[in-house]
Amino acid sequence: MRLAGKAGIVTGAAGGIGSAAARAFAAEGATVGLLDRDPGTLATVAGGLGGSGIALPADVTDEDSVRAAVSRWRQHRAHADFVYVCAGQQLHGADGPAGEVSLDTWNRTLAVNLTGAFLTVKYALPLLRAALGGSLILCGSPTGLTMSGGGYAAYAASKAGMMSLARTVAADYAADGIRANVIVPGTTQTPLITALLDDDATRDALLAGTPLGRLGTSEDLTGIAVYLASDESRFATAATFCVDGGLTQR
Repeated sequence: MRLAGKAGIVTGAAGGIGSAAARAFAAEGATVGLLDRDPGTLATVAGGLGGSGIALPADVTDEDSVRAAVSRWRQHRAHADFVYVCAGQQLHGADGPAGEVSLDTWNRTLAVNLTGAFLTVKYALPLLRAALGGSLILCGSPTGLTMSGGGYAAYAASKAGMMSLARTVAADYAADGIRANVIVPGTTQTPLITALLDDDATRDALLAGTPLGRLGTSEDLTGIAVYLASDESRFATAATFCVDGGLTQR
């Protein structure tokens, strides 16, 4: 029960890395706000957490929607000990090299991955401050760190920007006791990349780029998420934690 008595919010909580983290947080004793745009799936995920899950349907690209979700959270808790930003999208087949990406693809990608992260952070900061110091966790990507982002200009740029946002929050709000860190998953079997993994050649190439020789799972990311949400990480901020099977260091 490393998070006993704590409460926090996870975006992108309807599936993949976000829902796995929410389950792990609840298992460690936390009350978890589940923020995503799919009310039906959110209700299912919340039901699986028993009384520990609070559904907060919202579109992270819409400021009013995010503000309303935080207001609903305040009906249950006046603060948040942690906030985990997992909402994201990758437009396979539309994203590509910078000279070939449409403005629509660029805008749609950044709307979720970067603007969505910004809006979540903006409205989460008062909750973290009310906790007298909380933990902000953002889900990054090797594409924002290495040349593995080739062919995905919009996605890679959005993730690099989001990861930089974490560092600025760490600098600007350290005096409030707020910490901000980034988790960088490797190639993880989630709905986000199903289209890629369905192609045998692409799947083999992704496997070949991972020194540990297998694809990651959402559960591979829960240990580091619990650590960063807990008081065990109280001296960690502005850091990037790669949990990627060695991909970024190859």
